[in-house]
Amino acid sequence: MIKAIVFDIGGVLIGLDMGRCIQTFRDVLGFERITELLDPYHQKGIYGDMEAGILSADEFRAQVLAESRPGCKPEDVDRCMCSLLTGMEPDTVETVKELSGRYPLYLLSNNNPIAMKYILEMFRENGLDPETTFKDQFISSEMKLLKPSREIYQESVRRTGLPAGEVLFIDDNETNVLAARKAGLQARLYLPGTKLSLLLADC
Repeated sequence: MIKAIVFDIGGVLIGLDMGRCIQTFRDVLGFERITELLDPYHQKGIYGDMEAGILSADEFRAQVLAESRPGCKPEDVDRCMCSLLTGMEPDTVETVKELSGRYPLYLLSNNNPIAMKYILEMFRENGLDPETTFKDQFISSEMKLLKPSREIYQESVRRTGLPAGEVLFIDDNETNVLAARKAGLQARLYLPGTKLSLLLADC
């Protein structure tokens, strides 16, 4: 029996455009090494270190700017980061709104402080108050844990106060879904571009 639902963010609740992000880093900053750092599921290098809580947002910005065109500013780095996010589909918004009236909802994401600022604003723009829509947020940079580690699932479940088997996790990465199942959660794979409402029609 499902008593709570945990959502990944990027690729599930909010769309991602890797190509646009790479081009923006190149055009705005002249930062060519972005292709070495950006990955659909697990960021690498200094980007991955920020999502793991090893680097702060300011340290990340400083390292990117050190390899960018002269005159670029920290807010330019933030703008480039934000270009990864494409927004929310109406079906996703309505599905989350409907489910929030029946289940405690949570977020579990490999993410970072720069992107989270924009993500929370996107939720608000779509009528989803993060403080009331989601009971808690399990963000890798804050927890200093990354999916698909068993520990991040265990700690997230502990914070829900529910048995793992009563928690449903939704992610667009099969590796993360399989890891969640091994940790005892129910888990489903979301395919980007499909309707979230169909995946959760039986909830």
